[in-house]
Amino acid sequence: MVQSIFTERKLKNSGFKDCIEKGLLRRIPCSKEKAEGSIKAARRWLREARVNLENEVYNSSLLSSYLAMFHSARAILYLDGYREKSHYCVGRYIEEKYVRKGLLEGKWIELLDHYRSLRHRDQYSVNFYATGDEAKKAIETAEDFISIMKNLLQSKT
Repeated sequence: MVQSIFTERKLKNSGFKDCIEKGLLRRIPCSKEKAEGSIKAARRWLREARVNLENEVYNSSLLSSYLAMFHSARAILYLDGYREKSHYCVGRYIEEKYVRKGLLEGKWIELLDHYRSLRHRDQYSVNFYATGDEAKKAIETAEDFISIMKNLLQSKT
């Protein structure tokens, strides 16, 4: 875990090319099956986020919402024939391959990065406490994000 934190700090101001060069994004065979599996995982995480919100377990709800976003974004990588070794690099991949080509609004990567940052604070800080409003907003964002990623997937198949 310490290595991934260190790697993320080193990558903070780098982009797609550095993720490739450092082996944090790797080519794999394109897989529609893995992409579909990742979307299913995203839906499971979203359900968990809702249950956690209902039970007032806000940090877990926020984390589950982020993981729903992460898995739906990861589905794009699988369909394109890539595997991530860094959550940060998932955003850099989609930014490079979709945002820069005008296929996706940049706000979606900003939101993914925002919730990735909150996930990081939640996991590694002793002073992080999500509120009910933050957890609810994260779920709403994750719902929209998954929908956008599914639309991207459908446009490619």
